[in-house]
Amino acid sequence: MLKALVTDVDGTITDSRRRINTAAVECIRTLVDGGVEVVIASGNTVCFMDGLCKMVGTNGTIIGENGGVYRRYFDGTLQVAGDQQVCRDAFTVLQDHFSAKGTGLELYSPDYRFADVAFARNVDVDEVRQVVRNHGFPVRVLDTGFAVHLQVLGVNKGTALHELAGMMGLSPAEIMAVGDSENDIEMIRAAGVGVAVANSTGTTRTAADYVSEARYGDGFVEAVKKYYADFFSR
Repeated sequence: MLKALVTDVDGTITDSRRRINTAAVECIRTLVDGGVEVVIASGNTVCFMDGLCKMVGTNGTIIGENGGVYRRYFDGTLQVAGDQQVCRDAFTVLQDHFSAKGTGLELYSPDYRFADVAFARNVDVDEVRQVVRNHGFPVRVLDTGFAVHLQVLGVNKGTALHELAGMMGLSPAEIMAVGDSENDIEMIRAAGVGVAVANSTGTTRTAADYVSEARYGDGFVEAVKKYYADFFSR
C-alpha cells in the first residue's frame, strides 16, 4: 500500500509555461487531508520550496537542490548531503574555461544554496560535462531544462528519498515518485511506484513503472488518481 508521494515540480505539477496546475494542487491537498505525506522535490532552493509548500498545502517535507538537501516538516532540521565546496571548485574552473571563450556564467541563487551550484543554460552542457571530467571533479552535471546544476556524485533525489523514507518510518516501496527530467530518474527508480509524465525525457520514461498519457500537471493528476483511487472515490 502506498503511504507517501514524492513529486517533482517544474514539468511535473506545472504546465509548459511553469504555471502550477491547479488540478494537481487539488490532488495533493486531497492526499494530505487523507493522511498521505506529500514530499515536494526540486532542484530549487529551500526558501523557494518553503513558499511553495505553504501555498500548495503540504507539511513542509522537501527534497531540494536535486537531493543535496532534505527535511521533514517545516520545523525539521535541514539535512545537507552534498559538498558544495567541491561544486564551487568545479564552477571556478568552468568560469575560467568559458570566460576564455568570451562567455560568462550566471550563478542562480548563490546565497540560498547549501549543497549544489546552479547556473544559467547559456553554454553547451556537453562541453560543461567534458570540462568537469577533464579536471577529475567528482561532480555530476545535471541539465534540468531550466538551469545547469553541479552536484557531488552519489547525491540525488533518490538518495534523499531513501533517507526521508527512514525518517517517516516507511519503506521506499510504500512511496510513489513522479517526475519528468533526468534529475528525477534515481527518485523514480528508488520508489515503490515510479511515474513519468508524458512530456518526460526518454531516459526518464524508461526508468518509470508507469508513463502517463497526459502531459505535465495533467499527467500527474492522471497518475495520482490511478494509484490513489480510493482517495478520489469517497
